Amino acid sequence: MKVRILLMAAMATLLCPQLQAQQLPYKNSTLPIEKRVSDLLGRMTVEEKVGQLSKLLGWEMYSKNGKQVTISNKLRKAVKEQHIGLLWATLRADPWTQKTLLNGLSPVEAARATNAIQRYMVDSTRLGIPLLLSEEAPHGHMAIGATVFPTAIGQASTWNPQLIQDMASTIAMETYAVGGKNGYGPVLDLARDPRWSRTEETYGEDPYLIGQMGTAMIRGFQGEKLGERDKIIGTLKHFVAYAAPDGGHNGESVSFGERSLRQYFLPPFERAVKSGAGSVMTAYNSIDGIPCSANPWLLKDILRKDWGFTGFVVSDLLSISGLNGGHATAATAEEAASQSIHAGLDVDLSGTGYGSNLLKAVQQGLVEPAVLDTAVARVLRMKFNLGLFDHPYVDEKLVAQKVATAQNKTVARQVARESIVLLKNDQHILPLSKSLKRIAVIGPNADNAYNQLGDYTAPQAEGKVQTLLTGIRATVGNSTRIDYVKGCAIRDTSNSDISAAVAAAKQADAVVLVLGGSSARDFKTSYQATGAANVDPNTVSDMESGEGFDRVSLDMMGDQIKLLKAIQATGKPVVLVTIMGRPLNLNWAAEHVPAIVNAWYPGQEGGLAIADVLFGDYNPAGRLPISVPRSVGQLPVHYNHTKPKHHDYVEMSAKPLYAFGYGLSYSSFDYSNLQVSLKEAGNDFACTVSFDVANNGKLAGDEVAQLYVVDEVSSVVTPVMQLKRFERKNIAAGKKERYSFQLTKEDLKLWNAGNEWKTEKGRFKLLVGASSDDIRLKGALELTKDY
Repeated sequence: MKVRILLMAAMATLLCPQLQAQQLPYKNSTLPIEKRVSDLLGRMTVEEKVGQLSKLLGWEMYSKNGKQVTISNKLRKAVKEQHIGLLWATLRADPWTQKTLLNGLSPVEAARATNAIQRYMVDSTRLGIPLLLSEEAPHGHMAIGATVFPTAIGQASTWNPQLIQDMASTIAMETYAVGGKNGYGPVLDLARDPRWSRTEETYGEDPYLIGQMGTAMIRGFQGEKLGERDKIIGTLKHFVAYAAPDGGHNGESVSFGERSLRQYFLPPFERAVKSGAGSVMTAYNSIDGIPCSANPWLLKDILRKDWGFTGFVVSDLLSISGLNGGHATAATAEEAASQSIHAGLDVDLSGTGYGSNLLKAVQQGLVEPAVLDTAVARVLRMKFNLGLFDHPYVDEKLVAQKVATAQNKTVARQVARESIVLLKNDQHILPLSKSLKRIAVIGPNADNAYNQLGDYTAPQAEGKVQTLLTGIRATVGNSTRIDYVKGCAIRDTSNSDISAAVAAAKQADAVVLVLGGSSARDFKTSYQATGAANVDPNTVSDMESGEGFDRVSLDMMGDQIKLLKAIQATGKPVVLVTIMGRPLNLNWAAEHVPAIVNAWYPGQEGGLAIADVLFGDYNPAGRLPISVPRSVGQLPVHYNHTKPKHHDYVEMSAKPLYAFGYGLSYSSFDYSNLQVSLKEAGNDFACTVSFDVANNGKLAGDEVAQLYVVDEVSSVVTPVMQLKRFERKNIAAGKKERYSFQLTKEDLKLWNAGNEWKTEKGRFKLLVGASSDDIRLKGALELTKDY
């Protein structure tokens, strides 16, 4: 009996702290989140509050020894000294992080690592606050073993928001399965200068298309409610106007006024914010002299007051330090921290912009305690909303059922198929016959796995990525001989073998030539502290695109044009396939090559998807989300420039080589029967624009019908035309489909001279077509009053 009493007493002693912990209000899952936030905030020291705003580089926070994965001493030190609240890219692997297939984490090991990290936070810290783990996820989780989808410029080329939502749901599931709760993406920057290194990460040049793709990504990432199983929050990047820097220089200043920002650059972010986005990242650049990471007009007035954003704002890596660095708007690191947090920037990506600098700023009176509490509350609120306090761990047994599954690969292949843009097809050279006896597959991107994946991609296991060479072999089987010759590299000219490529082409019935660019990082390249690559003239990798690789021209590099001209000179039927991250100069090819297929960076299933198109197993319907210029001298060359219309140059047309919205099909489509119906009621109106599209070809195919609007007379200068609606529909051969779009005052509003949103009375042209320069039907809408 005495032993039993002693045992019960011992158990009570052990259980007492746990029972007390469960009784703390912030630990009580039945209480409203605001009460839990308030209770926890009231228990925190200033040091702990500052720590919650620090997001450190996560890949240093675990240790791997064989199959055993544990937390690292670096994590213990960061938690003890900085009381950190978030980690970034814990599971990232690439040459910058120096994480490889050998020392990085498999998906199951990744789940093991994040569980170990969270267990340490919950069990070994004073308050047991779990970490919010943010991961790179713009075209797949940037982790070993995850599915790799086409980059954003390819995603936008699908003009299919529902498919992109399905893709984002897949990315979210894979990220959630291994412990990530926040995915970086979508990138909502307007790409106005393709010399800029990160064009591949954008959805192109048009605010409406970008907004549709961005909201699709957020719906796919986040679901209907924060905290759902298999869902994560998105981070909108980069707020704002990052993709149109002066001279194409990454991260440098932009030259736009408030009207341009409000009418073009901000709307995609507004759409995504109002769809529930959980986080927003500031951009490196300044606007009109104010760095985006210290701009209260952007972060307070626009984002929170006007749009009602309730999530948290995070800096880009080291951008707070840029205030007392490159931007030179702060004299000290403490002043930089004060500027950012008072402007409305909540979280520091790096842990060095805030951290001890923010703590000193608070102690010196440079930061008001209430301002600090507001930022911390936003982070804690998100952690509660995501269920981190109640369910901090993931089920390691479920990882294999969610990551890199056959279904996920199917989605990747479909996104790649729908992203492919047929630019030229003279004399119907495509699709190729599967009964050809001999095909030459030539070029630096024909069988280079990494060159088709884009930036922000983890190392890939051998055989996982399907190149075009493997795709063609899988499609035609053993009945066709395939001769492969690389011919040349993307940039390096020291090992070109054009003569071998020409010899193979002369023996072939048809040639598939695969050229373009690359954003593939390698272990020879050095990187800046921000992760951007250093351009080293003494090291010639294939990489000519991707963060840090800004261009002065858009010409294909190395010996690629030499190779192209030599192959074309053989007289054989040539199909040019471009795999690239930005629009490159296609002038010579457009004039001399009979067929051109653009695949951007098509992801791990890209080779199979391109082969589907080349041999007619899939009818292409991708459309350009960005104009392809004839010369860098035309830039900017976006279709929706402000009035007046451009006049031609002395040397060439002012029009791009291929316009926004352009793309061919193996079918032909006719547009007819345009009807416009306007109903004005109260302080709004509804204008319905409907029309028929008939497939006159022999194959079923998708048609992307596009509606553009021209405001004929307005109080401020407006675009020469502006996309307002689009829809991608599959139409059977010999059949027709009815398209119907509805416009309201929101679609026709402008930021007037009085700095107000107004939809003005007057006449609007309605242009319906297959691209911005292929208008098939014209109508009009006339408003009798202002709205």
